[in-house]
Amino acid sequence: MHNAITRRRALATLAAASVALATAACGNGDEPATGARGEALTKVQIALDWTPNTNHTGLYVAQEKGFFAAHGLEVEIVQPGDADPAALVAADKIPFAISAQEALTTARAEGAPLVSIAAVIQHNTSGFASPKDRNLTRPAQYAGKTYGGWGGPIEDPLLKAVVQADGGDPSTVKSVNVGDADFFAATKKGIDFEWIFYGWTGIEAELRGEPVNIQYVKDYDPALDFYTPILITNEKRVSGDADLVKNFTAAVSEGYTYAAKNAGESADILLEAAPDLDADLVKKSQEWLSPRYQDDAARWGEQKSEIWTGFADWLYQQKVLTTQVDGTKAFTNEFLPSA
Repeated sequence: MHNAITRRRALATLAAASVALATAACGNGDEPATGARGEALTKVQIALDWTPNTNHTGLYVAQEKGFFAAHGLEVEIVQPGDADPAALVAADKIPFAISAQEALTTARAEGAPLVSIAAVIQHNTSGFASPKDRNLTRPAQYAGKTYGGWGGPIEDPLLKAVVQADGGDPSTVKSVNVGDADFFAATKKGIDFEWIFYGWTGIEAELRGEPVNIQYVKDYDPALDFYTPILITNEKRVSGDADLVKNFTAAVSEGYTYAAKNAGESADILLEAAPDLDADLVKKSQEWLSPRYQDDAARWGEQKSEIWTGFADWLYQQKVLTTQVDGTKAFTNEFLPSA
């Protein structure tokens, strides 16, 4: 998984879903699966936001440990291919997906009936990163430097906000669209810094012996501590299929709570499900990320109203959105198990 592509997937505005899903994990043949008491399991799918990585570990743990089955579910984890998983959920083609607060807020501004039912990671772990030899230790130092992006609608205002918050002049920062070039390729070809998730690309940099300096966006404006990634469904499921949503969320919660406490075993479970991943990267990433799933929240998945309203207002103020979004309707904690 290249971080640059993952970041684009997470921050993209919703596109039309026209490409069939590619299966990442399947049930056992054609025979109906049964639970512990012999009852038939309800088949359900969840679409990942990109290829399997440590953001998704709790799903694979819930599958491997039987948490889904214990809640009466047979879950298929699928990769989206070229389709936008959130668009599939909005159209009720699939009940659940992994997405991000920025994508869901943008989608709701366009009328999509999406709802976040859990925060996968409690705080935003993304930031602007650069190879250590560039000596960029604060955003004000981005002046005269070159940022490598992909032209997403949130990139420019977010970069400007972070630089301004540190007392710098964002007009002096150069931006170059680097397409699908990953962080390591781009920063060897004239790019000084990119927007990354530290838990994957930052850890990869450590393992490659190419450490980075990173300035986390959440440290420069409370509105930028938005949830990414998130677990989503749609309003139809929330109102008309509440038992399914509750059972699914409970099992996923158990998966991430287990992964938070058992990083090594959980990394092995992810690697068994996705053996093409770099084992060293997965293990090191999982070790870093596991305590950050729940972090300082009372329970895994907890979402705060001020995070949703604050970021929606910020997007509107930055003219990323032309329609104001009611953040309180974009999420719910009602399906999470009690703390």
